[in-house]
Amino acid sequence: MSKRPPHEPSRQFPQPQRLWDDDTRHSPSLGCPTCLEFGRCGGVHTDAGVLDCRDLCSCRDKNQCDMVCRFNPRVFVARMREVGGLSFDTAPRVKAQGVPQLPGIIPFVDHRYGRASTLNEPVVALSLYELVNMATGALHATSRQALAERFLIPSTATVILSGVDKDGPLERWWELPNRREILAGLARLGIAVTTTPNFSVLTDVPRMDNLYAMKRILLAWTEMAAAGLPAALHVNARTDQDYKRWGELIAKRPEIEMLAFEFATGGGRGERFDWHVEQLGKVADRVGRPLVLMIRGGGRKISELRRHFGHVTLVETETFARAIRRRRAVITESGRIRWAPSPTPKGAPIRTANATRLTS
Repeated sequence: MSKRPPHEPSRQFPQPQRLWDDDTRHSPSLGCPTCLEFGRCGGVHTDAGVLDCRDLCSCRDKNQCDMVCRFNPRVFVARMREVGGLSFDTAPRVKAQGVPQLPGIIPFVDHRYGRASTLNEPVVALSLYELVNMATGALHATSRQALAERFLIPSTATVILSGVDKDGPLERWWELPNRREILAGLARLGIAVTTTPNFSVLTDVPRMDNLYAMKRILLAWTEMAAAGLPAALHVNARTDQDYKRWGELIAKRPEIEMLAFEFATGGGRGERFDWHVEQLGKVADRVGRPLVLMIRGGGRKISELRRHFGHVTLVETETFARAIRRRRAVITESGRIRWAPSPTPKGAPIRTANATRLTS
């Protein structure tokens, strides 16, 4: 295994599930009660054998550390000033933007490549970061016609923007100085809904970094809503306390009408998948008013989530990617989906067809 650079944690956890927080199985780490942020953080409850979350800051060169922790005071103070502290209460209030009617499933369209004709879908989801030039902050499309041509979608389509991506685009979005101008341009385009960037809430970093990421998610949501965009708050969380804080915030702020979550990566692993589903349900129950939930991945849990939320929409990312690679969904005898090769003649359109059931 290659060594990490000196500005990244050097401690390795080959069993990442040991860092999953679970206060029903583990006691708080011994160093947590004396921490200044214990009331907000709630402490860590893991099987990792750490004194407290500061043990997770193991960078060899702490002056170059890119995490938010007190071992690098200069950066820590700058980050706290940047977000106005870690409390949710300092985030500005905004007006409710309303919730448009959304179908139960929305196809995610990555790009226009691999197709020759317009995708015949009335509602589509696009990546926020594919619509914005992340180097200059300029919109790639400033009219509905230009947007339709860029992604080969109908100019009349209802467009959802997803803020889910890898850390690179997320951090670049946060660095853009003209986010307000960008969001105003998106509002003029008539974007129906946008979900906030899902800044990472990692398990192998100090909790200050988690709390900072969560505050940035909230601030990104307020920026979007202030621009007149209906926005879904992406409730990334690491602990029960994180979800409790989200629930308390949403209950106090009726302008938050939509939530978002992504199950396709860390949130969809093993028993942690069920834990996140359970916690999302508790948030909705704690709020006590109908909420809309938009998810990426986790489709098999939609029925369970619908028991808690007023409406659940799945942003479906796999079908488009498989289809342009000429794969067709086939339902096997066991009820599972297999993506079978389905070549088409050169120049022939990709037609939507029902999945076929294998009989042999």
